[in-house]
Amino acid sequence: MISPNTPLGMDASFVAHLQHQHPDLMPQATGERPDIAEATTITALSFATGVVMAGDRRATVGNRIASSTMEKVFAADSHSLIGVAGVAGFAVDLARLFAVELEHYEKLEGTQLSLTGKANRLSTLIRNQLPHALQGLSAVPVFAGVTPGTDDAKIFSYDALGGRFEERHWSSIGSGSPYAATTLKRLWSAEASQEQAIDASLQALIDAAEADAGTAGPDPRRDLYPLVYVVTGAGVTQVEQAVIAERVAGLEGHN
Repeated sequence: MISPNTPLGMDASFVAHLQHQHPDLMPQATGERPDIAEATTITALSFATGVVMAGDRRATVGNRIASSTMEKVFAADSHSLIGVAGVAGFAVDLARLFAVELEHYEKLEGTQLSLTGKANRLSTLIRNQLPHALQGLSAVPVFAGVTPGTDDAKIFSYDALGGRFEERHWSSIGSGSPYAATTLKRLWSAEASQEQAIDASLQALIDAAEADAGTAGPDPRRDLYPLVYVVTGAGVTQVEQAVIAERVAGLEGHN
């Protein structure tokens, strides 16, 4: 229930409500920068009717692999996705808080925000982390979605200060992003099918893993594969790991 003391105009924002009523529950960071896990690499690639977002599974602490099973890509709501890189704990909290923010708005207003509206809300969440970012504890997302019932897809990237940038066809974040972006640029096509976009995203992660120690490639021996989500006008779907394994096996140059 929204308190009568909630600032005017903030009723539909879960984050504003949380900041006002329980600021202690917002993500916090204190003291010097500890040894913390960091997450990379995420790709977002548009195709004819939507966007594919993929993330490797590795988190690192310095030169040590902290996790090989981390999830960095999430459904933000029924028609949008968020991928996160940076300080692992903050990154996951940011993704979850953003999902609650969108759900809270939809329940109170009875409708979803536009894609640009969702992107702006995410920008505000990042801006709220500025004190943490100044301590070197930042998480940076990539956001993508499709207007329900249409092929109108958009991809947004951000900087650590909340700056929002709409990308034309692809985006990549994390330490392996320079290498992944090169592959995405080479393989992107406006007429690409969903399957072709998935293959291009997987190839981008493989190429990034060959050049960046922070990025993990597919690992058939241990049955570990990237997480891949697809969003179209019909909604968000997660590609099954067995399907990803088959597609990875068919990619040229992957053993």
